[in-house]
Amino acid sequence: MRKLIQTIKNIWKIEDLKTRILITLAFIAIYRFGSFVVIPGVDPSQLAALQSQTADGLLGLLNMFTGGAFSQASIFALGIMPYISASIVIQLLGMAIPYFQKLQREGESGRKKINNITRYLTIVITGAQAPAYIANLRGTLPEEAFLLGSGFFFTIMSIIILVTGTLFVMWLGEKITDRGIGNGISLLIMIGIIASLPLSLVQEFTQALEAQSGGLVMFLLEIVILILIIGLSILLVQGTRRIPVQYAKRIVGNKQYGGVRQFIPLKVNAAGVMPIIFAQAIMFIPVTLAGFSDDLTGIANTLSDFTGFWYNALFFVMIVLFTYFYTAITVNPKQMADDMKKNGGFIPGIKPGRKTAEYLDNIMSRITFPGSLFLGFVAILPAFAMVAGVNPQFAQFFGGTSLLIMVGVVLDTLQQIESHLLMRHYDGLMEKGKIKGKSSGNMM
Repeated sequence: MRKLIQTIKNIWKIEDLKTRILITLAFIAIYRFGSFVVIPGVDPSQLAALQSQTADGLLGLLNMFTGGAFSQASIFALGIMPYISASIVIQLLGMAIPYFQKLQREGESGRKKINNITRYLTIVITGAQAPAYIANLRGTLPEEAFLLGSGFFFTIMSIIILVTGTLFVMWLGEKITDRGIGNGISLLIMIGIIASLPLSLVQEFTQALEAQSGGLVMFLLEIVILILIIGLSILLVQGTRRIPVQYAKRIVGNKQYGGVRQFIPLKVNAAGVMPIIFAQAIMFIPVTLAGFSDDLTGIANTLSDFTGFWYNALFFVMIVLFTYFYTAITVNPKQMADDMKKNGGFIPGIKPGRKTAEYLDNIMSRITFPGSLFLGFVAILPAFAMVAGVNPQFAQFFGGTSLLIMVGVVLDTLQQIESHLLMRHYDGLMEKGKIKGKSSGNMM
């Protein structure tokens, strides 16, 4: 406790870090406030049917991602997910279309162009999702809930508001990344998820009290299992394999460089939480195409059944594939091999250059495979929890998208705070070692 208090004092002494944290908290507060601002013309007291519709299932998960804004008919009802979807499309195009590949190689100027294209695509996607959301409102809420009527004027006005709301949330996330601490888009998603945790915990506890026998014991067992899953998730995010690198001795002036063995930490899960976010965004497509309705049939119903076999099997496979995809675009063995060669380094027993790149690529492939399987397994754990009788909302925290995003974002944010402290010669957040969370850079 004493070390924690001292760390907080150290954070407060660093003017830049303090300003960044306060800016981050201010933007998060704006986001949470906006989540409760209802679309003009909708009666907030008539939202019971919409809230019942989003109590569980895939719509419940979507509502969690938006911090409850979806069920509140908020101006931020679509949240940041259209931006996530646009980013997925752009990154996939970067693998197939030469123009986007060229932009990726242009450095900062190319990144700015890609970001602008992503923003424009976000407008298009939100413009397609907003009418579906309004159509679902008209089909779910009673007529008296629409104070200004539910005609053409209300529809156009609401679509403009929803598109603007999503763009504003996107802007908040980018500003947090630029002027705050942590990755803004990731933080906004995490805050939305955490917002639903207290109510879910209370509901599960209440359900345990109402059980005929053994309710409290089962509740305590659930908490213990949840803590164990959190520990496993932290290991998944932080796990690394260290590759020894020997640097040749060099003498520059009166100083000696190299001549020592160092290590390259290759992460078991180099992709972080991105595969699970990508896969989840795609799994929302059937509901989106059906107008955010829970009255689905055929394939759409099968792929929207949160506890169903086909939903979880497809979700698992997509996470494994996206893990390999995102690892391939974030880890460049050839660049690592070239950097080692330029600095006089080599892996003992491996020739510098192409052989080193092939060796690193093989190692990454081997450690990514079990990491991707474990990531997929943790992602589908909520389905098993629901089958075991856990409250659907609380079950979302038994692994899955919710837990992995929270663990990954918290570790990444703490790592950035730790870097600020250590850079100014203050003690970090940990007494021994450093937080090894993956810096996400630009989330999208």
